[in-house]
Amino acid sequence: MDTLLTILFVLTNTAQIDSTHATGVWLEEFAVPRQVFVEAGAQVTVASPKGGNVPIDPRSLTDETRAKYGNEIVMLQSSQKLSTIKTDDYDAIFFPGGHGTMFDLPGNKDVEDALITMYQDGKIVSAVCHGPAAFVGAKMSNGKLLVEGRQLAVFTDSEEKAAKLDHLMPFLLESKLKEQGAMVIAGPNFEKQVVVDGRIVTGQNPQSSEGVAKAVLELLKK
Repeated sequence: MDTLLTILFVLTNTAQIDSTHATGVWLEEFAVPRQVFVEAGAQVTVASPKGGNVPIDPRSLTDETRAKYGNEIVMLQSSQKLSTIKTDDYDAIFFPGGHGTMFDLPGNKDVEDALITMYQDGKIVSAVCHGPAAFVGAKMSNGKLLVEGRQLAVFTDSEEKAAKLDHLMPFLLESKLKEQGAMVIAGPNFEKQVVVDGRIVTGQNPQSSEGVAKAVLELLKK
């Protein structure tokens, strides 16, 4: 890779599912890919629909992750507002998961505009776990849903039920994307599963975070 690669991360601003369930981004799903990209010499930008602080799901914050991902934790305190970003400046867009994404990424005009513009401009579109919530309802300029006929890996209905949060979600991500024509390639619960379909790269769960980032880099090398 002789030229500088640029990756745009788009993350959630949602900090609460309800009064008793805090949420946000799942730290590993941002931090691990960010480190993979930076180690490959890429430049990373962190954005969110509202800008400012990106909440971190407290269940993903442990002594170990605080120690390993200190730089990433700091970066999440000051994301750029997505509407101010010029997508022309980026080679790939990456949507980390965390249950927060289920509430503020689907149907958000700025999210959809960035996603569809980059895809139609021939860029790489990538997401992990609940990150493909950004794809829900997203239509290309010809009116076709982005996910129609595409193979994806997403946080499965089975995993959502195992996490015991299925009853709190606005929809089940696997089921919703299947309704919109996606072919979800589901692996075993909480085991690495990465699917590459053209310029769309997706991973099923936190365990897939590194694999998605590496698959994005492989596509960018071509």
